[in-house]
This record gives sequence, C-alpha cells and structure tokens, in this order.
Amino acid sequence: MSNPFIFINMRESFLHFLWRWRRFDHQNLCTAQGQTLEILYPGEWNTDAGPDFFNARIRLGDTTWAGNVEIHLRSSEWLIHGHHNDRAYDNVVLHVVLEDDQPVAHASGERIPCLELKGRIPARILETYQRLEHERAWIPCERFFTQTPEIVRLNWLDRLLVERLEQKTAAIADMLEATENHWEEAFYRLLARNFGLKVNAEPFEALARSLPLSILAKHKNNPGQLEALLFGQAGLLEQPLLEEYPLALAREYRFLRHKYQLTPLAAEQWKFLRLRPANFPSVRLAQFAALVHQSVHLFSSILEAGTLREMEHLFAVEPGDYWLTHFQLDKPSSKRSKMPGRDFIHLLIINTIVPFQFYYGKLKNADRYQKRALQLLEELPAESNALLDAWMELGVPVRHAYQSQALIHLKTRYCDAKRCLECAVGNSLLK
Repeated sequence: MSNPFIFINMRESFLHFLWRWRRFDHQNLCTAQGQTLEILYPGEWNTDAGPDFFNARIRLGDTTWAGNVEIHLRSSEWLIHGHHNDRAYDNVVLHVVLEDDQPVAHASGERIPCLELKGRIPARILETYQRLEHERAWIPCERFFTQTPEIVRLNWLDRLLVERLEQKTAAIADMLEATENHWEEAFYRLLARNFGLKVNAEPFEALARSLPLSILAKHKNNPGQLEALLFGQAGLLEQPLLEEYPLALAREYRFLRHKYQLTPLAAEQWKFLRLRPANFPSVRLAQFAALVHQSVHLFSSILEAGTLREMEHLFAVEPGDYWLTHFQLDKPSSKRSKMPGRDFIHLLIINTIVPFQFYYGKLKNADRYQKRALQLLEELPAESNALLDAWMELGVPVRHAYQSQALIHLKTRYCDAKRCLECAVGNSLLK
C-alpha cells in the first residue's frame, strides 16, 4: 500500500532530479515485469514538450535499448496525460515512476517497461527534499547555505551571473531586431529605459521608440531643442505653463512636432509619487537631454572606453541652468546640482553597458568585450537594497556587482520559485 504522504509532498521534478543524477538505490534493479535493468545513460533532460529524457540507453536482460524515458509519480498518469495517443511517446523505452499503480502500453499494445522508485530513495535525501519543499524561511536552504562547500557556491554564482546576462541580452536582441540591427539606436532605447529606473522604465522606453535617435542627433548642438523634443514628446509640455523657459520649450516643440510629424505620449504615464525629487522623471529627462548633447555615437564611445572612470565620466553630465533651481517644470526649488549621482551612473553601467558589451562580444565573436563586461562588474560596488542586505545577514559576502547580480538572480529566479533541484547548492544538500 502506498504512502499518500509521499505523493502529497512530492513533485514530479524531484523524480527528474533523482533520475538525472542517479540519486537512488541501483542495487538489483529490475522492472515491474521482473526484467533485470541496467542504466547505461539516463538521457538528455528535455525541458520542452515530449518525453522527459531523450536518447537514454538501458539494458533489459541481455538486450541494450536506446530511446526516451518518461517520468511520472504514478504510472496511471501515462493514460491521464494522453501519452498512449501521442506518437511523440512511441519511442519511450522506460517508464520511471514512484509507484507502478497500473500497467501501461504503447499504441501497439506492447507493454512499456516500468521502473518503480518507491523504496529506492535514500531516507536522508527524501527528508532533505521535504524540508526544502516546506521551508518558509527567506530562502529554503537558509540554515545550510553557508555550510555548503565554498567552491560549489562560487562556481554556481559564476554560472548564475552569465545566466543573468544571457537573460538581459534577450531584450537587447529584441531591440536590435526592432531597429534593423542598428546598435546605436538599440543602445539608445535600452539606455532610455534604464534612465527611468523601475518606476518609469516603460514610459521612458516608449518615449525613445517614438522619438528616434536620428531626430535628436540633428539637434544635438542645441540643448534647448533637445529638451523641447524630449519634454514635448513626453507630453509634459501640454499642461498650462507659466515660467518663460517652459513656455519657450513648448513653442519650440510645437514647431518640431509639426516638422517631424510627432505624436506625444500621455503625461499621465509618468510617475512622480513617492519618488525622491532627484529621481523625478523631469530631472532624468533633463539629464538625458544633456547626455545626448555632450556625446557623439555614445555606444561606440562606450566600446572604446578603457576604464570604469572613463565610463563614469561619459555619464557625468549636468543639464542647463534652469534645472539648478527646479525638479519639475514651473516649480522652483532650492538651488543644487542636478547631475546624475554616482549610484545612478553605476546602475546604468550594470543594466545597460555591461549587457550590451557582453552581447556585442558574443555576436561579434570578440571575447575581449565579454571579458570586459565581467571585469566591469568586479570593479563596480554592489548595489544597495533590501535583498542584498538579507544575503549579508546570512553571512554571504557581497563585495561587488559581480556577486550582487548573481545573488539577485539566485534569489529571484531560483529561491523564490523553490527551484532547489536545479540549484547547485540544493544539489549538494541532496547527495
């Protein structure tokens, strides 16, 4: 009689893990039909549709078989999932289950060899798995993370960092496709998005899409016209205005809007609430205009920059005098510098320059750009946020952006989703 507790507290992915890494008792293996079984190769894990493992090799009795392996908690799930009517499963040579509760066969009527794992899972592995599954701490392995071998953690963080960069470059690939492989235009769009941080990322990117870099380039020597284009296209010049400078911007934009047949965004898209004044979208737009004014072929300049200091210098721009005394149009404030802060510049480098350099190096088969991207992360200080504070409270060092980016990815993509079975740390605990 089966133990219902095991089924209630087990996911099929656990059986995938056991099969993939052979973490079960192999002694005297035999199928449910009584044939001796030897696993020569578990196969290639398939994360898409179709059987769970491709190209496995097993020996049944004296015969070697090559084909696919399907895994379920109960063998009856073969029928529940309709595999008996799916030709994609005709080449399954072994059905691996926790409990063999019903014989199943191919469409031809030939019974499928079945391996039952119930009773073959080491008690310690099963206990650790159930503890991880039901843990409600900040991360499932909170009590054990720093006890895992350092080499395991360091190698895993290296892999996570590359995985995070690959994930970020997927958005760059989309932008390149949308701009017909125009690197400067795609860089301009991603840079604009990151100027908005999380709160105003979408309207900033929409602004960049609606106002091509080629138009801004025609006016790069005129800071007033750049601000008129950006603020006007953002929809922020449609409101009633009183001060002379905003009124002048509005007049200039009306002319440029007609000239380039532009349609402004809705001003309501921009979020000011609960933001520090230095992060107001109006301040970021003014800084963005100053950056366009002071740079030529920005992406090319970034590729040529040899040091972190040179990159920081490229972004250390200050908007016009009006913004010394304003955080918003028509709303005077105390006089202070409105240059981008160093932390903000570092975020731009982490989220824009690093992934762009990494992807450029990958597409151009130029390792030096990929190595430079990774080196930049080692030179940049770690970000400051609650997630990284929590890692440090666990005793995990977060000294630079290389580590912080990997740890952010680990927490948000693995720990929060309880993907312990796909994590090197989780794997080390389940040995």
